Amino acid sequence: MRKILSIAIGVCLLVPLFVHAQPLPPFERMKEMWEPKIHRRDLQILQLEMIPDPVLEGQRVRFEAILSNFSQYSARLSFSIKDRDEVVTSIQDVWIKPGHNRIVFPATGYRFSRLEHCFTVEVDIERTKRPVDLVREFCARRTYAGWTLKEMRIGPIFVEDLDMFPDPARPGQEIRFRVRLRNEGPPLLGDIRIQDRDLTVVSLNEVHLPNGYAEYHFPPTRYTFQRFDHCFTVIVHGGRGPYPTEAVREFCARPAGWTLRP
Repeated sequence: MRKILSIAIGVCLLVPLFVHAQPLPPFERMKEMWEPKIHRRDLQILQLEMIPDPVLEGQRVRFEAILSNFSQYSARLSFSIKDRDEVVTSIQDVWIKPGHNRIVFPATGYRFSRLEHCFTVEVDIERTKRPVDLVREFCARRTYAGWTLKEMRIGPIFVEDLDMFPDPARPGQEIRFRVRLRNEGPPLLGDIRIQDRDLTVVSLNEVHLPNGYAEYHFPPTRYTFQRFDHCFTVIVHGGRGPYPTEAVREFCARPAGWTLRP
């Protein structure tokens, strides 16, 4: 009986040496091996944040995610944040409990370059990597202050006026346009174009649209006035993603000398 008791004590002393116990006690780690597993369908990303936000090009950034585990089980899982097929940052062996879990990813020097970076989250369950369901699309969009994941209120934007130089203009003469806008929302990047029917006469891309009034001077163009009904449409497209704003206004040049003046 004493021999059996000695063997049992020896086993109890040896088990912690073979079981990784950080941060869980060894017996809870063993318990994981026999518990029912969490499935990918049990997980959903409720929130994804960047710190800092907005982030500048070349600046290091840290991501934090709120993950919901709808199952009644706990498990140690690994996660990666991806931009298309490229891994932005990853974290290993995160202890996920039932309910909401905050995941703090290591800081990364990931380089932002495009107008929009849409992120996905991938989970590694038993060496099988699968995307986690997202409660919504998480896209970092470029603004005048940097890239941000925050959903901004966009617009409204109004086209106040269109001027032409010289005015009146002659057919074949080099002309320049000036547009005056009013933005009642926060500053953002946008595109402005002037069209004659379906033809783009001249455009400005990725210009800063500040709050309030602003004027924009377009590069010279040799636009040919030929018809009697040249009506220019100023189109402003501001913002990217699910909440863009657009402003449209028409200005007609009268054939008496081709003028936009009243």
